[in-house]
Amino acid sequence: MAEPIIDVRNVSKSFKKAEHQDLLVLDDINFQMHAGEIVALLGKSGSGKSTLLRITAGLTKPSTGSVLYRGNSVNNPVHGIAMVFQNFALLPWLTVLQNVELGLEALGIPRSECRTRALKAIDTIGLDGFESAFPKELSGGMRQRVGFARALVVNPDILLMDEPFSALDVLTADNLKSDLLDLWQAKKTNTNGILFVTHNIEEAAMLADRIVIFGSDPGYIRAELKVNLPHPRNQQEVPFRNLVDNIYTLMTTQPTDLKGQIRRDYRSRAIGLGYRLPDADISELTGLLEIMDDPEHHGRIDLPELTETLHLNVNDLFPLTEVLEILGFAYVAKGDLMLSPAGKVFANADILERKKIFASHLIRYVPLAKHIRRVLDERPGHRASKERFLTELEDLLSEEEAERVLRVVIDWGRYAEIFAYDHNTGMLSLENPN
Repeated sequence: MAEPIIDVRNVSKSFKKAEHQDLLVLDDINFQMHAGEIVALLGKSGSGKSTLLRITAGLTKPSTGSVLYRGNSVNNPVHGIAMVFQNFALLPWLTVLQNVELGLEALGIPRSECRTRALKAIDTIGLDGFESAFPKELSGGMRQRVGFARALVVNPDILLMDEPFSALDVLTADNLKSDLLDLWQAKKTNTNGILFVTHNIEEAAMLADRIVIFGSDPGYIRAELKVNLPHPRNQQEVPFRNLVDNIYTLMTTQPTDLKGQIRRDYRSRAIGLGYRLPDADISELTGLLEIMDDPEHHGRIDLPELTETLHLNVNDLFPLTEVLEILGFAYVAKGDLMLSPAGKVFANADILERKKIFASHLIRYVPLAKHIRRVLDERPGHRASKERFLTELEDLLSEEEAERVLRVVIDWGRYAEIFAYDHNTGMLSLENPN
């Protein structure tokens, strides 16, 4: 096989959380990208995908490991690699033409050539006629087209894209994806590879030749999937739906080795005090269990079908399924969400009985909830400040994550009535214990 154009070798990345404490966000990432490929980095938010993309672009340095671009180490932004950002990143005081010319000016390209190449890029991306417009005059889709034109005008060998369609409405995003594929297939640019980040499974399946699936806490490569479907791909055809099902399965089941055994390097879901519990609203969890218990589904529902029915994406759906698994109310098998016996009992219980069941499972399966209740039980006044538990969590998580995780558990604990919380004083208590 030819030499890879991008070679990521043993890359790990940690961020300084506090003195003598590091937060590991990427762990031992290895993959290669070859000329002619569109590769998707797919995973839920917080799995380190965007961090890896910035390392590949030379915008962030890895803590360990290296990235090679055509055999040369990437330590800073390099000529040949361009990037499209999620938030457009346009300068509002410059026109479309001036925004597109920026990259060329930074390369020291003569003024006359800058103008010629910028006008050609604007025409190629479908913005002819808007050269003198300012970003505020453009729709979201048009602003992102300016972002593409600015990246493509420097004739990049590699195009990196960080969730470039996520800020757009569905129809605009679909139109822009189609135009990008047309440019790629017609070879209207000098780009030899596209590497993009997404949390949208259908988007990865629609665009990519290969999908690299990320796990999280810390980010690692969970699986890789070669996509052999020709373009254009029809989302309604059986091969495409089978591909989507396969992706869901790879994202939600424990990876195995060639003999079918659970890989020893797999990060097991061991729930500790500092586990990054997902945000999941009680009403959403309850509603999902009720949908699964509906006679139409018989306690089992296909995850792609569920995303379409509830209009959810990966970042909306997976926190719900993860919490249901943690609490023992459901589990994922081969891309389907399955109702457990406890989940069925919960779905059929009345409001008060549901609280009791939830409380029992919360204490049993979530160590932080159990820890809070134990502390409150043992204290003479059955009271403790939120800050007392926040300090403990900050030894395990970033300040932001500690605050978020504690808020989630407090919300769950109040619903289950295993403790009370006074927002004004920041005190937890057994004011109304069950």
